[in-house]
Amino acid sequence: MFVWDKGDLNPAQEAAIEQPESVFLIACPGSGKTRTLTYKIARMLSGLRSEKKRVVAITYTHRAADEIHERIEQLGVDTSQLWIGTIHAFCLEWILKPYGIYHPALQHGFRVINAHDTERMHEQLCAQVRGMKLASFDCGYYFRANGYVLTCPKTEKHTAVGTVLKSYWQTLHENRQLDFELILYYAYQLIQSHPSIAVLLGSIFSCVLVDEFQDTREIQYAILSAILRAGNGEATAFIVGDPNQAIYGSLGGYAISAAEFGQRCGLTFKEMELSDNYRSSSRIAAYFSSYSVFPSKIEAVGKEKDFSSLVSYDSSTHRDALEAELVKLIRYNVEVVGIAQREICIVAPWWAHLASMTRRLALALPGYAFDGPGMVPFARDIDNFWYKLSRIILTEASPQLYIRRMRWAGEVIAGLGDAGIEVAEVDRKSLLRACNSISVSEIDGLTFLRVFFDRLFAILRIDWRGNPSLSEHYEAFFECSQRRIDKLVKEGSLAIAEIDMFRRVFAGRRGITISSIHGVKGAEFDAVIAYGLLEGMVPNFNDAEQVQTAKKLLYVICSRARKNLHLISERGRSRGWSGDYQPTQVLLRCSFDYDTAPS
Repeated sequence: MFVWDKGDLNPAQEAAIEQPESVFLIACPGSGKTRTLTYKIARMLSGLRSEKKRVVAITYTHRAADEIHERIEQLGVDTSQLWIGTIHAFCLEWILKPYGIYHPALQHGFRVINAHDTERMHEQLCAQVRGMKLASFDCGYYFRANGYVLTCPKTEKHTAVGTVLKSYWQTLHENRQLDFELILYYAYQLIQSHPSIAVLLGSIFSCVLVDEFQDTREIQYAILSAILRAGNGEATAFIVGDPNQAIYGSLGGYAISAAEFGQRCGLTFKEMELSDNYRSSSRIAAYFSSYSVFPSKIEAVGKEKDFSSLVSYDSSTHRDALEAELVKLIRYNVEVVGIAQREICIVAPWWAHLASMTRRLALALPGYAFDGPGMVPFARDIDNFWYKLSRIILTEASPQLYIRRMRWAGEVIAGLGDAGIEVAEVDRKSLLRACNSISVSEIDGLTFLRVFFDRLFAILRIDWRGNPSLSEHYEAFFECSQRRIDKLVKEGSLAIAEIDMFRRVFAGRRGITISSIHGVKGAEFDAVIAYGLLEGMVPNFNDAEQVQTAKKLLYVICSRARKNLHLISERGRSRGWSGDYQPTQVLLRCSFDYDTAPS
């Protein structure tokens, strides 16, 4: 049985990990949630007594899955009986691929398209609509168990959007394609129409762990609860999250209660809590706690707890002077406080604001590095075979990344096998050796990858071009990437097509992060600078729960910071005929002794 050293965990973390029954764990920001999950998975894996059993962990992002997987391996625990990934990846691997033959839309095979393919198709279909101006972002939707929900806030567009989506789904069906939403919907339909699938999975899974439960949708709860219920108590569940960070309500996410989820899956949950914050100073923890929607006790106990944090709020800077104000705050935190560039994050509610600001800041601060929108030359399409291979090619061959690259190599080999390629003579080490032996001098990123792919498969003596699946993935990968690069170049991104920019996709943080509020969730930084904190943006003016959503968004923003926090509600952003945007009211009503922003 896996054991840990004294001092690795606090009593609350130990109690959650050692609890033999199902656990519903509320974990405040910076409470060591990832460590707790990691040790819980390690404990469950080490306790397996059958080679047929599996531990399954559902994470919100692929990055989180990679981080937890690597931490477990570094603890010396065998992960051969662990499956970890997003809910979409879970549904693909455990439901659609093995049982798709039983669904009429999947029985002849399928390919998953990425968000950029979806956007392109939506744009083409929207252009055909007469009498109403529609854009791709109007066509967002998600499935519930009883049908789909449109995310477009303008109800007068719903009829037209519904027509576009029906054409879109018909096109996908004709081309045997799925988008991310259909992955969930078809998985749910298979689970419901063939209960034996849930029974089989319920007998295989020893424990199902769910991270960030507050961002989970109703249809996802339905899939997981059906499997757990079919297990007849043989599988336990470990559900972790923070309802105060439930900011995906507009996309269907919500924080289920322990009682409701227990009723759905036939389990009784032990409700537990992690309230020690190891991330932020006491001043910052006290500040973001004021935005809690659900009561929680949060106490700063980490090494930064006594840091003399600067918490400032600025509602006087005009939009025209915003860039200069951000430059000033960046310089202060780097040059005066001594914070590393990679430990600074600039946050705003909308990507449209961030893309242009990234380029402007890069010009204003030529000696600084930035990681933000407009700097990623190809989409993170985790189901595309060539994307999976690109991760290995574009990642440094170093001892620190060996475990990660070995795991990726295993996924590439599995992808070849799924496509019907004979892989008996290829193992993970030989694949990595072949990749490490290739040197390509091309500067253009897409040309570099094409040449690299050709040389690699020549070494492996594999002819993939006659394979329908790999060929289709190849064309999709390069076509989508070229469209993305063309768009970013048109918007003014510099050197986006060069191989150095491609390598940065899988590299760690090296510069100042620029991100949306939703994109920064789960991360942490020494200094956080947030702007665009305006009513109608935080929250969006169409949000049904204005006060609660505003509190949750501010809670997420502020809880990312360890040392310094700077909040800005700039003046001069026009709302057209209704005047300018005004500061977020929830923020204005917060009574706090703010510091003066550095001059």
